[in-house]
Amino acid sequence: MRSSLPPSPVIVITGASSGIGRATALAFAQQRARLVLAARGAETLERVAAQCARLGAQAIAVSTDVTDAKAVRALAGAALRRFGGIDVWINNVGVGAVGRFEATPMEAHRRVVESNLLGHMHGAHAVLPHFRAQRSGVLVNMISLGGWVATPYAGAYTASKFGLRGWSAALRAELSDLPDVHVCDVCPTFVDTPGLRHGANFTGRKLAPPPPLVDPDTVAAAIVRLVRRPRPTLWLGSAALPGRLAQAAAPQTTGRIGKWVADRALARAERTPISQGNLFHASRHPAVHGGFRPEPKPKGKLALGLGLALVGAVALGVLLATQGRGERS
Repeated sequence: MRSSLPPSPVIVITGASSGIGRATALAFAQQRARLVLAARGAETLERVAAQCARLGAQAIAVSTDVTDAKAVRALAGAALRRFGGIDVWINNVGVGAVGRFEATPMEAHRRVVESNLLGHMHGAHAVLPHFRAQRSGVLVNMISLGGWVATPYAGAYTASKFGLRGWSAALRAELSDLPDVHVCDVCPTFVDTPGLRHGANFTGRKLAPPPPLVDPDTVAAAIVRLVRRPRPTLWLGSAALPGRLAQAAAPQTTGRIGKWVADRALARAERTPISQGNLFHASRHPAVHGGFRPEPKPKGKLALGLGLALVGAVALGVLLATQGRGERS
């Protein structure tokens, strides 16, 4: 289905200073979109807006903490005052805290949920009255494979992403009487952004995403296509299908193997100081790419993606075997 967007749509992007958000802002700038960029780091955000302007787009920067509902409403207001409307709202903010659940402070768990789940809800709550009034609009929620596959040592992240998936589905049903208002979930696997470097780390070990990694520019290009031809869910990354099969066919086995893979990787990884990362402050050294590719071997790193691919193959075998027993009975 093609959306009813104007040639130069007004697009709000949260988390626009780094990673997928920054790549998406630059991708839309090349399309001459009118951009409202949001993140906590005002100085970095202004630089991204200037980059977009050099590419031919109109862009403004609005420093925003998405955990603050009032600030998100102010972001929507700034977009309406500057451009007179909003056509697309991209909820892109995502943070994480890696560590054993009870060894991770509750304030860190709470902040992850506030940023990832409530931050998305604040965005939707601010823009949906406008979408309803104009009877059109595209809301994009960044969910990730983490909304389907539980990740050991990332309990709050898993909770936030599972919650996002359920909330987004409920919202899509609620808006089903407005055919030109679309709620789209973007679900990439591991992406080569600085996200793990920026996030909270309570393991005491250095973390890095496992191969194969999706390029953030690939995700951004897919989002550009998605807002023109909306659909409920967009999957990105070769580990997506194995991970979902594993979780559906053998969730307990998936969890046990995921923990085993993580434990081995953490035991071999280099030591690093405990850090709250970007949970309560803007990210340091924001960039589009994390610089993790190419990745020769996952040794000494949190190689959960590689483990998921293995688990997917095992779970598929379990599923096929179960089906075979049913046919013979």
